[in-house]
Amino acid sequence: MHLAIYLPLFFPLLAGPAARPLADRLEPRLATWVLTTASVVLAAGSTTVLGLLALAGLVRIPRIARLADLSPAVLGRDDPAWVPVAVPAAVLLLTVTVVASRFLVRRVRAVCAAVLESACLPGQDPLVVMEESAADAFAMPGLPGRIVVSTGMLATLDESERAILFAHERAHLRAHHYLFAAAAQLAATANPLVRPLAAQVSYTVERWADEAAASATGDRRRVAVTVGKAALATKRSGGLRRLPAAALGLLGRRGAERRTDGERTGLDKAGPVPRRVAALLSPVPTGGKWRAAVTAAYLTAAVLCTFEAAQDLHEVLERARGG
Repeated sequence: MHLAIYLPLFFPLLAGPAARPLADRLEPRLATWVLTTASVVLAAGSTTVLGLLALAGLVRIPRIARLADLSPAVLGRDDPAWVPVAVPAAVLLLTVTVVASRFLVRRVRAVCAAVLESACLPGQDPLVVMEESAADAFAMPGLPGRIVVSTGMLATLDESERAILFAHERAHLRAHHYLFAAAAQLAATANPLVRPLAAQVSYTVERWADEAAASATGDRRRVAVTVGKAALATKRSGGLRRLPAAALGLLGRRGAERRTDGERTGLDKAGPVPRRVAALLSPVPTGGKWRAAVTAAYLTAAVLCTFEAAQDLHEVLERARGG
């Protein structure tokens, strides 16, 4: 326990350097799964360790040890969790619990509100056209979800581009992309070190929808043109100002990636829309599976270290109970 209990706290340190290469090199669907799983596993591991440290420190309190029928002598000999470490761990655990719970409540409310709003939109058709001059389009989760597009956006795009827009939004609804984004954001709330992973999930779900639209229409270059055209129209008309919290738009959600990539240069510093256009004008990423395999091995090591730490603490408590 002396070392293993601390190791899961260090695994998220590689999240920042690894996030962008995984998002760029892996096929978008695989990248989304890998990045989302990584963010959840790493955040869960670090939170579990905070709990173990807090528990290990808690039982070192003589009154608590007596109540739990634990031997203070055995705990003092075998338990390496120093009180100066356990106390901040307990404070961090409490903070994480409060912040993550608040985020979860807000997100559940946002999804429920989106589902309710989706159900209340006029008509039964999955496509809802809103009379609005600002160019805007997004997919709202629901049972079923709805695709909302403004007349301003429809006026901007020709017939083939509208087909691409609808294919993109249908991909969001069909694959439940909002769940991936919510899971990664919850993990980032629990552990800020995995924020780069969550930011890249916001990008890869859009890339996933882009490639789905390209597969449906058979023209990746046309998809790139449509994304760029829609972005310009939205910027000029002031769209995306009313994007619901749980909705996913053709242009993604603003700001998430820029907050974590401020030191990049050239195309790397560009926002998600230029990145998506550049990716669509490049060959479909098919390689990089070894990166997914390495990531899987890394996450497996993180899980095993967390399990080992929990097992060691369990054994210490068993010895203390017998002593």
